[in-house]
Amino acid sequence: MTTLTPEPTMIGGREFRWGIRTFVMGILNATPDSFSGDGLLLADAVADRARTFADAGADILDVGGESTRPGAPPVSVEDESRRIIPALQAASAASLPMSIDTYKSDVARAALRHGACMINDVWGLQHDPRLAELAAQAGVPLALMHNQHGTEYRDLVPQVIERLARSVDTAVAAGVPRRNILVDPGFGFGKTAEQNLELLRRLGELRVLGLPILVGTSRKSTIGMVLGLPVEERLEGTAATVAIAIANGADMVRVHDVREMTRVARMSDAIVRGWTRPR
Repeated sequence: MTTLTPEPTMIGGREFRWGIRTFVMGILNATPDSFSGDGLLLADAVADRARTFADAGADILDVGGESTRPGAPPVSVEDESRRIIPALQAASAASLPMSIDTYKSDVARAALRHGACMINDVWGLQHDPRLAELAAQAGVPLALMHNQHGTEYRDLVPQVIERLARSVDTAVAAGVPRRNILVDPGFGFGKTAEQNLELLRRLGELRVLGLPILVGTSRKSTIGMVLGLPVEERLEGTAATVAIAIANGADMVRVHDVREMTRVARMSDAIVRGWTRPR
């Protein structure tokens, strides 16, 4: 099994050195129907939250214009672009690298023109393989998530790894350097609650891919099912999943509650990666 630390990745002119610490990605939803109820459509609100996230310790922002919650209605390229362009312009006030959360190459192209410097594809190139060509041409990193219709698996973790490996191969064949690829096991996408928990428990097995691992468990329904809590009361459950994800190999965590999860990440890093007392 590959155990080498992935090569550093440049995102928006900043070097992300994997294995040194866990990086925090703050979620900015430019949608009216976010599952977590945190959707923002007004530019001033986006800018304020972006600056708040930066002050709280976020390393990168992830801007999305289409809800990915189960049953959410699809959004056209035109409508999604109308949401994300002003959001990206507003979020630039935080002076952080920005990722565009989309599975459509036309939306991603527009986002790259307006400040995004990374693409986060929740369908791992299955919906629109042209995203890989775009990432290669633009020289930007590409996060590839495992996703599927339905929750049937012969063997959960090996199949997740196999599907991610195919997505990575597609990206590399299109010209994306491996140092510009992140993988995401897709917590909450095409998986039951039990499968999500197993995937988190066995996250370290994804290291075989030799790539940085992005994990997004924040406020997800599995936490609600386990704890019997609504979305607005899932902070502690999210903290537990973030800490365990880091212990099991996560390199970046995608979260709504940046201040709290940055603290969780720093404490987890001190345990997992080591800590030196400040002088």
